[in-house]
Amino acid sequence: MQTNDRPISELMISINKGAIQLPDFQRGWVWEDGRIKALIASITNNYPVGAAMFLEYGNDNIRFKYRVIEGVTATDVIPTELILDGQQRLTSIYSSLYSRNAVHTRTDKGKKIFRYYYIDIKKACDPNCDRVDAIFSVPETRIITSNFGRNIELDLSDRTKEFENKMFPLNLILDFPEEQNWQNEYYAFYNYNQEIIKEFTEFNKKIIMQTLQYKIPVISLGKDTPKEAVCQVFENVNTGGVSLTVFELVTAIFAMDDFELRKDWEERKAKYFDGDLLSCITATDFLTACTLLSTYKKGGTVSCKKKDVLNLSLKDYNNFADALSEGFVEAEKILQEERVFSNKDLPYSTQLIPLAALCTLLSNGNRIKVTNIKNKIRQWYWCGVFGELYGGANETRYVNDVVGVMNWIENNGNVPKTIQESYFNPTRLLTLQSRQSAAYKGIMALILKNHCKDFISGREMDFTVYKSENIDIHHIFPRSYCEKNNLSKEKWNSVVNKTPISYSTNREIGGVAPSEYLKKIEEKGQVDYNSLNDYLQTHLIDVSAARSNDFEKHIVLRAKLLLDAIEKATGKIISGKDSDEVISKFGERLIF
Repeated sequence: MQTNDRPISELMISINKGAIQLPDFQRGWVWEDGRIKALIASITNNYPVGAAMFLEYGNDNIRFKYRVIEGVTATDVIPTELILDGQQRLTSIYSSLYSRNAVHTRTDKGKKIFRYYYIDIKKACDPNCDRVDAIFSVPETRIITSNFGRNIELDLSDRTKEFENKMFPLNLILDFPEEQNWQNEYYAFYNYNQEIIKEFTEFNKKIIMQTLQYKIPVISLGKDTPKEAVCQVFENVNTGGVSLTVFELVTAIFAMDDFELRKDWEERKAKYFDGDLLSCITATDFLTACTLLSTYKKGGTVSCKKKDVLNLSLKDYNNFADALSEGFVEAEKILQEERVFSNKDLPYSTQLIPLAALCTLLSNGNRIKVTNIKNKIRQWYWCGVFGELYGGANETRYVNDVVGVMNWIENNGNVPKTIQESYFNPTRLLTLQSRQSAAYKGIMALILKNHCKDFISGREMDFTVYKSENIDIHHIFPRSYCEKNNLSKEKWNSVVNKTPISYSTNREIGGVAPSEYLKKIEEKGQVDYNSLNDYLQTHLIDVSAARSNDFEKHIVLRAKLLLDAIEKATGKIISGKDSDEVISKFGERLIF
C-alpha cells in the first residue's frame, strides 16, 4: 500500500483517457446538486474533501470487470487503476470541473436534472461572501427563469453573456489552455479595462490556480493484493452514502469469473420474487440462504455469517440457486396456507431464509408435501413467531433451526431449539397494540386460518377475498365507542379487540356499539341473525358479549380463544394463564 497526493488536474486527465476506471460492480453515483456545489466550494477554498483509494489493475487473480466514469467517452481502454473508494467525489469533480457535458445530478427531493456550474467572479473575490454562494447551478439551457419561465433571471447561453454577467464556467477550470482562451476573450470584451484585469487577476490567483494545484490524497493498493484483502478493504472504506451490502462484495468476487451476479439476481427476482409476499427478499437474503444451504449440503460446519457468504463459491451458487429459488416459492405457498398473504403481514421476513432452505432440502422426494413433515415445519414456524425469536441477529438461529429441524424430521431427534425456547406470556396480548409486532401479525393470520368470514357477505377470507375485498385490521368494539365510554385503551386498542374486516363492512360498523352495528347489518337485510352469529364466531368473538356490549366479558373470552389458537399452532401449552399478573390485567383467569 502506498499513499501520495495527486493533483486533481492529473486525475481528471487520467479519468478522461480511461486510465482510471471503476470496477463494474460499483453502483452509479448518487450525489445531488447541492452537494456538488458544496464540493466545488471546498476545492476552491483548498479545504480537504477526503482521500481516494485505487487498486492497481493487472492481477490475474483479481479480474474485476471495469467501466469508465459516467460522461467519459474513451472506449476499449484497459485501465491502469480502479477506484475502490471516492467514486462519487471523483465523478462529481470530473462532471462539474472537467467534462463539457451537462452534469447528470438530482434535486434534494430526488428529481433527476442536468446542470452546468459557474462561479461568480466578483463574489468569489469577496472575502465576506460564503464561497458556496458564489457558485451557481444552471439548467442545460444555461438560462435561469422565474414566473413559470416568463422572466429571465440569468442568461449564460453564450460566451458573451458569460462575460456580461462575470460568470466563469467551472468546466474550464482544470483545462489550462481553454481557461486562457476564455480569459483573453474576457479581457477583449471589456476592452482590456484595467479594473477588469485587476479583478480577474485576483480571481485567477485565489480560485483558478488554487484549483489547478489542488491535490487529493490517494491510497494505492498494489496489483498483488489478495482478493480477500481487496474485498475487506472495499467493505471498510465504502461506509458513506448508500451503504454497501454483502451482495456488492460477492458480485465483485463472481465478476472475477466473468459471472454477472447482478443480472442473474434481477432475472431471478423477476421470475420468482415479484409477488407481494416474496418481494421483501433482498439479494443479500438470497445469498445468505444459499450459503446456509450449501454449507449444510457439504456436511461440515454449517454457517452463514457474513464471512461465509463472502466465501460462497460461484460453483456452489450455480449448484443451489435454482433449487433455492423454488424453495422460496414453496415457502411462500406454506405461508399462504397459514394465511400470511402479503409482506406487510409477514411476521418476520428473516424467518423466510431458514424456511426456504428447509423447503429446498425437503424437496428431495417431495417430502415437503408429506403432512407429518409439513406439520413439523408449521410448528417450528409458529414457535418462532410467537416466541418472537427472529427479531435480532439471526445467523446463528438460522443454522440451529435448519440443522435442528432436519434432524428432528429425518432422525426423530430432539425438538429444535426455537421450539424449545418459544414462550408466550398471556399478558403479551394486551401489549400487542400495532401491526409492527410479529406476534400481532401472527394472531391475525391465525384468525384468518380459522376460516373467518366477512360479517356481511359471509365470504371466507381466503387469498382471493383478502386481495379483492381490501381486508384490513379493525376494532371489534369501535374506538370512538370505547373512548366515549372511558374503556381501557390498553384493552380496546390491543390485538384482543381487533380482527380482519373488509373495507365495506368497516364502513357499515362505524363508531357505534357492537349491538347497534350488528342490528343495523340485520335490518338492512344483509344477513340474518343466526348466520351473523356464526360469522362472529369464526373471528373467535363471543356472540353474547358482543350482542350485549359486555366489553370486559368480550376481552376475557376472546383472550382465552386467542391463547387456545396459539397453543394449537405452536404445539405448546401456555403457562401462567391463572397467574396474579393475568388476574390483575384481565380481572380473572384465562382458563376455560
